[in-house]
Amino acid sequence: MSNVMNEDLIYEVLSAVDEIPKGKVASYGQIAKLIGRDKNARLVGKVLSMAEYFGDYPCHRIVNSAGRLAPHFKEQRALLLEEGVGFKDNGCVDMKKYQYAD
Repeated sequence: MSNVMNEDLIYEVLSAVDEIPKGKVASYGQIAKLIGRDKNARLVGKVLSMAEYFGDYPCHRIVNSAGRLAPHFKEQRALLLEEGVGFKDNGCVDMKKYQYAD
């Protein structure tokens, strides 16, 4: 499969993100796997960085595989806390407790 970003890919990613329920998180790699692009976690991140142009999606529910938040997404922590997502002492989401099981 090509890594070329197109509207179909964008909506595939955003549709997968839209399935994550409140109070749960998923990793970039998990979303990539859900859409059949196992090795394209960075591509998922790129799509999410432009998500605001395609509608209102819960992109704050996507973290890296260690539970680390996106560095330039200042509101992400507050949005997750509002949904009841807990954090470990190191500031990362507790993935064992809050990761979305696909």
